[in-house]
Amino acid sequence: MTCKLLHPAAWQDYELIDSGGGEKLERFGPYMLIRPEPQAVWSKALSEKQWLTMAHARFQREQKDRFRFTDEVKGGWKRLKNIPESWNISYAHNKFSLVLRLALTGFGHVGVFPEQGENWNFIHQTLSEFNASGMRVLNLFAYTGAASMVARMAGAEVTHVDASRPGLNWANQNMQLNQLTDIRWVHEDAFRFVRREVKRGRKYNGIIMDPPPYGRGPHGEKWTLHEQLDELVRLCSELLEPKNYFFILNMYAAGLPALAGLNVVRTYLNTTDAEWGEFFLKSRNQRHLPMGTFVRLKG
Repeated sequence: MTCKLLHPAAWQDYELIDSGGGEKLERFGPYMLIRPEPQAVWSKALSEKQWLTMAHARFQREQKDRFRFTDEVKGGWKRLKNIPESWNISYAHNKFSLVLRLALTGFGHVGVFPEQGENWNFIHQTLSEFNASGMRVLNLFAYTGAASMVARMAGAEVTHVDASRPGLNWANQNMQLNQLTDIRWVHEDAFRFVRREVKRGRKYNGIIMDPPPYGRGPHGEKWTLHEQLDELVRLCSELLEPKNYFFILNMYAAGLPALAGLNVVRTYLNTTDAEWGEFFLKSRNQRHLPMGTFVRLKG
C-alpha cells in the first residue's frame, strides 16, 4: 500500500503558469485563463500586471470569502482578449491519444480536470493488461467523460452516469471527437443508479467515481459526500467482479484527507496493493498546486 504525490507529466496542451491569492493562471492549448482556486493561499510569484497581460479571460466569483466556495456560483467570465466559445486540446500518453472540447462555462469550469491525466494513464494501462475487450467499466459523476473515452479506447464497454444533461451532451461531443461509439449514457443520480444496479445483479470490471462535495440529481435527489460516501463505496464493492477489476475514488475540495478516502475504501475492498495520496499540478514558478486526493487499486 503506497502513499504518493502524483502530477500529470504527459500534458503538452496544459500548463499551470502561476497560482496564489485564491486564484490560478493556466494555459489550455493557446489560451490562458485566470480562475478561482481556494487552496492557493500563498502569494503569487508573478505580478497582477503580468497575469493580466497573459490572460485571455478571467472568472471572478462575487463572494466575500474567496478561499471557500459556496454551493451557489455568482459571477462570470471577463474576456480580456479574443477567445472562441469553444476549442479543442489533446492529451497523449503511450498507446492512447485523447481530444477534448473545452469551453468557458457559467460555473468557471472549462470541461477538463488536468490532474486526472494520471488516472487516465492508470485506466488505459490496467485495461490493456486485462485485455479489456468485453470488460465493463462504470464511470460515476462522469462529467465531460475523459475517463469514459480512455476506457472505451482500451476496448471496454463503458456506462457513463451523470446527473447533468449538458454534461452528457458535452461527453457525447467528446466521444465523436475521438471517433468512438457505443458508450452508454445514463442521465441519473449516481447513488440511485448504483442501488438499482446492485438489485439487478450487475457486475463491472472497473468503477471510477469523482463525487462532488454536494449536488442534486435530475429529480432533486440530494447528494452529500460526507454523509453518503461510505454507503456508495459499499454498494460499488458489490458491483465489482471478484478478479480483473479496478477501482478509483477521487475527492476534491471536500475537506477530507486522502487517508479518509482510503479508510472508506479499505472497509469494503482489499487495499493491500492500493495507491493513495494527492494529485498536484506543477508550476513553472514552483507554486505547485494540490488538486485533491485519490485512492485506486486493481485486483
